[in-house]
Amino acid sequence: MSYETAIANMYSLGHELSQTPSNKFDLAHMRVLLGALGNPQERFPGVLIAGTSGKGSTAATLASILVASGLETGLYTSPHLVRINERIRVNHEEISDDDFCALHDLVERTAERLGSQGELPWHPSFFEMLTAIAFEHFTRANVDIAVLEVGMGGRLDATNVIEPKVSVITDISLDHQKYLGNTVSEIAREKAGIIRRGRLVVTLPQHPAANDVIGNVILELGATGVSAVLYVPPVSPASEQYFGANQDSKASDAAGYVSRYPLLVMGEQIEVVTPLVGRHQLRNVALAIAAAEELGKQGVRGITPNSIERGIRETRWPGRFQAVPAADDAPEFVFDVAHNPAGAWALRSTLSAIYEGRPFIFIFGAMRDKAIAEMAEILFPLAERVIATQAENPRSATPEEIRQAARRLTIDIEEAPDVAAALARARALAPPKGVVVVTGSIYIVGEAMRLLGAGIWQKVPLRKTTQF
Repeated sequence: MSYETAIANMYSLGHELSQTPSNKFDLAHMRVLLGALGNPQERFPGVLIAGTSGKGSTAATLASILVASGLETGLYTSPHLVRINERIRVNHEEISDDDFCALHDLVERTAERLGSQGELPWHPSFFEMLTAIAFEHFTRANVDIAVLEVGMGGRLDATNVIEPKVSVITDISLDHQKYLGNTVSEIAREKAGIIRRGRLVVTLPQHPAANDVIGNVILELGATGVSAVLYVPPVSPASEQYFGANQDSKASDAAGYVSRYPLLVMGEQIEVVTPLVGRHQLRNVALAIAAAEELGKQGVRGITPNSIERGIRETRWPGRFQAVPAADDAPEFVFDVAHNPAGAWALRSTLSAIYEGRPFIFIFGAMRDKAIAEMAEILFPLAERVIATQAENPRSATPEEIRQAARRLTIDIEEAPDVAAALARARALAPPKGVVVVTGSIYIVGEAMRLLGAGIWQKVPLRKTTQF
């Protein structure tokens, strides 16, 4: 089987949420599949990270710290920007095409055998297959530890079959209500499903309803809650002092901005320099630091103030307020995968802090099941012009559906049939000093970055292109 065939087979399973019956979210089935593979998830220690916003940023930062500490580190995240391989990484390197193909074949043959024998009632879903591939890859790579971003929820997520050394819960807000519940409390209960009896959970004070649920679950399970508050620098109306142009060649972001501030960690003062920009990212970095320190206390070797400082500096997590300075005839671009109201507020805050007085053009596309009207009300008032478009994804809202969702706003909204057309129009409209903001969905951001030749995981400048 070729890599291309393996990828086609994965996508043929359909979208995890829209085409999967609700009773398919059953960890018993995932355990049957993994048991037939020899339980690879039991051969490495792991960290589980759940939440509505920030779990990917927290996972990427923690994994980078562990790599800087000299540990063979697996990182499993979702979704991807351009290629599925991005989701499965060891020491920053994504799984190779050959390894992905071989492991897909192994998991697929195992799933077919289990189905034919009646041990599985149906074929594993896309995410279950991918999670099994990740676990097998981490085992074969002999990782010292793996950082696993929960896909959705927590309690019934395929990643939740591991016994984590530390669980981390990031900020919780409304998202995926159809599957997780209609209130913050209901969603928090699902996220808190990653907490283990007698184990550690790292979190931060947040929405009172979420705090209440998480606190009660900790008490019910006799777990130990660890607050990352000590690692959040003071946040005030003047907190944009932490954000600035990246003058440090050691920082690994492809963008032009970093957050920089001093912090006392493990009894020593370090300088945090992170390519993850925005007030919300201060919280995510704090969670990663607290989780790393707790792992060190549990005997995970190599974690020091210096490795924490270096790991934060070397974090790679593209598409999260990734700013690419103007080049040739291209305006400055900002890519941000904000896909819910909480993410939209975070993006709005960061844009206002860094680009005060600059004109914005938004390229916006979203999945049909997202809170498009709310995101539009948060973001569109910042823009001189909005270009509504759609990704090559059957779940994408059409430009007309986006326009209808934002009909209460008075701003002029243009429609572009695809991302390429939206980019061409944005370039034509961009005034001097203008900033083009591409947001609303990871799929929109991924397509735009691919079309523009912007760096995904490496430091690659935005190149001039004539394909439009």
